[in-house]
Amino acid sequence: MRITVTVDGTQYSDEVEPRTLLVHYLRETLGKVGTVIGCDTSNCGACTVHLNGQSVKSCSVLAVQADGCEITTVEGLVRDGQLHPVQQAFHDNHALQCGFCTPGMIMQSIDLLADNPDPDEKAVREGLEGNLCRCTGYQNIVRAVRDAARHMSPGAGPEAEQLRETSAIGGE
Repeated sequence: MRITVTVDGTQYSDEVEPRTLLVHYLRETLGKVGTVIGCDTSNCGACTVHLNGQSVKSCSVLAVQADGCEITTVEGLVRDGQLHPVQQAFHDNHALQCGFCTPGMIMQSIDLLADNPDPDEKAVREGLEGNLCRCTGYQNIVRAVRDAARHMSPGAGPEAEQLRETSAIGGE
C-alpha cells in the first residue's frame, strides 16, 4: 500500500505492507533511528513521536494509519543547529543516564508543555506516566521539564521554538 507522510518537514511517499508499524517505517525505511524500539507493546513510551501535533506511541500505530499525516521525530526538533528548549533542558539538567528513554520522554514532555505550560511536579509526573525510565528515578527528568517550561513561550504549540527571553533583536 502506498502512503504519503511528512516527517520532520520532508514529504515521503513509499510502499509499505499494511501490517508495518510506524516505528519500523520511521527507523527502517526513513532512517529515523532516534525513535527507538522499546517494548513493542506501547508500555514504555520510548518510541513516542508527534502525529499531527499529538504524541503517540509509534509502536501502536500502523504506518498506513499515518497516511497523509505530519510526523515529528526527536531528530526533527533541532532547528538551525539549535536544540529544542526541551532537548536543551534535558541536557542542562542531566535528565538521562543510559539515554534509551530520552527521545520518547522529550516528545511526551513537549506535548505535556503544550497542554500545560507551567506544570508543577505532580503534573509533570502524571503527564509522563506512560513513559518509563529504568535508570534515573525521574528527579532530573521532572526538573528538566519544569526548566523547559520556564524557557518556552506560553501557547507556542507542541513544536514550540520560541523562547520567553528571546527578543526580536536576538537576545537570549
